[in-house]
Amino acid sequence: MKYLFMMAFLVCSMFSQFSAQQKQDPWNESQLMNPALLAARITENKTKDVVIISVGPEAIIKGSVDIGPTHEPENLEKLRNYLKNIPKGKEVVIYCGCCPFVKCPNIRPAFKLLQEMGFKNAKLLNLPKNIKADWLDKDYPTND
Repeated sequence: MKYLFMMAFLVCSMFSQFSAQQKQDPWNESQLMNPALLAARITENKTKDVVIISVGPEAIIKGSVDIGPTHEPENLEKLRNYLKNIPKGKEVVIYCGCCPFVKCPNIRPAFKLLQEMGFKNAKLLNLPKNIKADWLDKDYPTND
């Protein structure tokens, strides 16, 4: 019985942590962009109306702007300055990919900033594992 209680406690604890993480995420499901969709748009030259921004260690995706890791205050400010002259209705896609979403220190502050600045079409590229597994291993377009 003691074993069952411990297992139930662990399961509830894990669920609570997962739920807490979900509450911290400033985006919702509709704001996640499928990598295959973005890759197709890049390949078909249909990205003139989208701004793609790397908020992690390197701008790997073709056509993306390198801001740097936005867990660092100076890079978050760099992002703020970059976004100042971009229309609030423009589609803005951010990505990091340094590690799994649950551990990434860069995507949450960057996405919150997009919301605070009033961007109505903010997206987070759905790279749940990392940039290698979710983009590079699929041979999607990269900056050369």
